[in-house]
Amino acid sequence: MGIMDIFAQLEKENKTTGKPEWIITGLGNPGLVYEQTRHNAGFMTMDYLAGQELIEINRMKFKSYCADVTLAEKRCLILKPQTYMNNSGEAVVQAMQFYKIDINHLIVVFDDISLAPGKLRIRRKGSAGGHNGIKSIIELTGSEDFTRIKLGVGQKPNKNMNLADWVLSKFKEPELKKMQESCANAYECLKLIVNGETDKAMNLYNA
Repeated sequence: MGIMDIFAQLEKENKTTGKPEWIITGLGNPGLVYEQTRHNAGFMTMDYLAGQELIEINRMKFKSYCADVTLAEKRCLILKPQTYMNNSGEAVVQAMQFYKIDINHLIVVFDDISLAPGKLRIRRKGSAGGHNGIKSIIELTGSEDFTRIKLGVGQKPNKNMNLADWVLSKFKEPELKKMQESCANAYECLKLIVNGETDKAMNLYNA
């Protein structure tokens, strides 16, 4: 890391003192065995964000690895829940209650099998749509009214394949390149959303 990078990181850290205004949660499963699997698209996005913002998501709190960052001059708490997907809501609720963050200042990034790799879709609210991580968040917060960014991971190659086997399978190399594009676009979306420009993000990036 060069001296200018160090100064940039210190400046970012100085801007992130105090209570966060937003919670941004990327969903996934912890552990090396789950890296680069379809269900970890949310984690992949948080890792991309960390690289762009010169931060490390390595502080253990709220049953998550977390970090503070400033996006569009808004203080944000980044979460990578370590509860495994089905209990993601436990981490989210702990952080929301601790900082008294309203549900409309929660953004969740996760995988969507109805979209192809490289595509994403922003929604202001909605049902779980069969996603267990989102189901857990809805159950424990008691609300569907949080913004979500869905990253396409592709449909099952055949209808007889077990869904769990598919979402826990690893991306192939061409798909990983498309996912990198998705993560980059999701990062841009996050900056727009926390700045109150959700409509613009939807117009620019929605599949």
